[in-house]
Amino acid sequence: MMKFNRNFLYGCCCLALTAQAADNDLAGQMSGSDPFSVNAKVAPGVTGYLDRNCAIPRTVMSLTDVIDVALCNNPQTRTAWANARVAAAQVGSAQSAYLPTVNGTAGISHDRSVLTGLTATNRNLGLSINYLLFDFGARSAQRDAAQATLEAANRNQDQAVNTVYLAVVQAYYQYFAAQAQVDALHEAESSAKSSFDAANARYQAGTNTRADVLQAQTAYSQARLATLRGEGDLRVAQGVLANAMGWDADHALNLSGSADDVMPRDLVGNVRDLILQAQQQRPDLQAAAAQLRAAQAQVRAKEAAGKPALSLTGNTSYQDNGSFNGNGSSLGVAVNVPIFTGFNSTYQIRAAQAQANAQEAQQAQLSNQVALDVWRAWQNLATETAALDATADLIRSATASAEMALGRYRAGVGNILDVLTAQSSLASARSQRVQAQYNWRIAKVALAQAIGHLE
Repeated sequence: MMKFNRNFLYGCCCLALTAQAADNDLAGQMSGSDPFSVNAKVAPGVTGYLDRNCAIPRTVMSLTDVIDVALCNNPQTRTAWANARVAAAQVGSAQSAYLPTVNGTAGISHDRSVLTGLTATNRNLGLSINYLLFDFGARSAQRDAAQATLEAANRNQDQAVNTVYLAVVQAYYQYFAAQAQVDALHEAESSAKSSFDAANARYQAGTNTRADVLQAQTAYSQARLATLRGEGDLRVAQGVLANAMGWDADHALNLSGSADDVMPRDLVGNVRDLILQAQQQRPDLQAAAAQLRAAQAQVRAKEAAGKPALSLTGNTSYQDNGSFNGNGSSLGVAVNVPIFTGFNSTYQIRAAQAQANAQEAQQAQLSNQVALDVWRAWQNLATETAALDATADLIRSATASAEMALGRYRAGVGNILDVLTAQSSLASARSQRVQAQYNWRIAKVALAQAIGHLE
């Protein structure tokens, strides 16, 4: 038995209580404290945007500005960043198992005997320490699981950034596609108005019937209705883009558009190489691999939990009840041997192994899905590239046909049906050209996202 004097015991207890109070104070008032520096392991991709000033740009916003605002404001990025911080804190909690735990106790009570009327004041102070020396790898397995979970959270954070990135780029291009569609519809409306004026002029001159005027007027009214619907679609697209940027749908936008024409190039490389690249760098697939490692570490932790644990223990105490006072201390080694847990350990291990198997299957499924995503995005981009070339020829032929039909009608050698048919074909060609241009842009970004290479 080790002996300590009263002053030493009192000092140890006060030191323990002071340390505990300081620790509580740091936890409550200095939430940014990080003794193990685990926050440095959080991927900095989103935090860089969150630390920025998210004020609305005063100038016209380009696509880059729109993306920056979205990554800064969108709740998905903030949620992913917070989840990564939670996982980092779990790593710190797992690392704390390698340090000893110290507990201090203090108590005072006042007793009075009903029979004798005597009173006594009892005081006690205590200090205990416990330090785990060996546990067959349970601590290291928990630490490995926490680190793998943090890695998965980091990759999920990257995936959240990619998801927001793709959504805002798609919304941006769809907004300008809707705007270009409105411009095309205005042109179609103007052409229909010209046909109506020409039909009315010939009717006034007595060279055609009232039926031509009514047909032209109907076509003009339909073109006007299509313009109104297109303007409504444009307002909806603006709300979708504002929402993707993390703002209310009615937020006003001041955007600079992209170039009207795109110059697509032939696809380089081959789709098989892109699939292999995606399976190596897609953040969601990397997150699944990290989650599998975490599940496998949990299996090791459950297996070690049923084995003995060796700890260093020590305590010292002081008691004073008025008539007697003294102190005592002890230092030793304790072995905790789980003998029978009602088969709880057995089923805990089985559950962990099944979870690891399920996670492995999910990873394989996601790998197949990644390959399909790349294949679909590649084919879509190839299709849109060909469609873009085809719409260029379509615009040229439809424009020439509409001009010729209207000229023949004005010259009195054509009929109104030919004019309306040619103008309808031209309006459709313009709409298809606009949609093809922005579909190509969206398909290009979708392929980059499927590969996991958005920048």
